[in-house]
Amino acid sequence: QVQLVESGGGLVQAGGSLRLSCVASGRTFSSYAMGWFRQVPGKEREFVAAISWNGGSTDYGDSVKGRFTISRDNAKKTGYLQMNNLKPEDTAVYYCNAPINMSTRTSLKEYWGQGTQVTVSS
Repeated sequence: QVQLVESGGGLVQAGGSLRLSCVASGRTFSSYAMGWFRQVPGKEREFVAAISWNGGSTDYGDSVKGRFTISRDNAKKTGYLQMNNLKPEDTAVYYCNAPINMSTRTSLKEYWGQGTQVTVSS
């Protein structure tokens, strides 16, 4: 399976922006739909955004529509999540994964990486 490493998280004030990156190893990234998920301690992992293998289709969770944008650069084997107008409720550990099932908004791989922490202050 493709190996993924997230980066770009940090501490930001409400209304600010962050851009997360997801760098893949191997040569199969371009064949997979990929997605972003987030999780708060004590709560279930939540779907955030997804993008098809060629970037032709995207999907977003209701809470982030209009604020977050998912994209990918297959030549660089990298996925991105641009997060604008961040809110305190966006605070979570953010994970990327691939491949995913875009219809069910779920990962097809059991393994999850370490993620990247996003903290939004009031």
